[in-house]
Amino acid sequence: MDITIHTTSLPHDDPDASLAFYRDVLGFEVRSDVGQGRMRWITVGPAGQPGTSILLAPAAADPGITEDERRTITEMMAKGTFGWILLATPDLDAVFEKVQAGDAEIVQEPTDQPYGIRDCAFRDPAGNLVRIQQLR
Repeated sequence: MDITIHTTSLPHDDPDASLAFYRDVLGFEVRSDVGQGRMRWITVGPAGQPGTSILLAPAAADPGITEDERRTITEMMAKGTFGWILLATPDLDAVFEKVQAGDAEIVQEPTDQPYGIRDCAFRDPAGNLVRIQQLR
């Protein structure tokens, strides 16, 4: 089989803040931006990698979600325990400096982990955990 990862999704609660973060801080390209107001689906991705994207989607927009489930998702996002993604870069320190200058909530500064990788972690504007590993 020939299967690739094309798109993964992360929730947002403020599309403008999420767009600014992924575009202006992480340097991702905006591939599409559909909808209006808080109900926007924004696709971003790394430059030079058109086959890999992140869909920033309104949290709990699915009509099949109950009000209790919607409330739980909102609470989990506020705590930063709902969505997360793992990215990689050849220059972790440079990316970390840019993220830190962008006022992201830092969870972990660049650290050499005992299991052999070097990484850092922070939260995007919606509270999603973003971990970035150093490519070797």
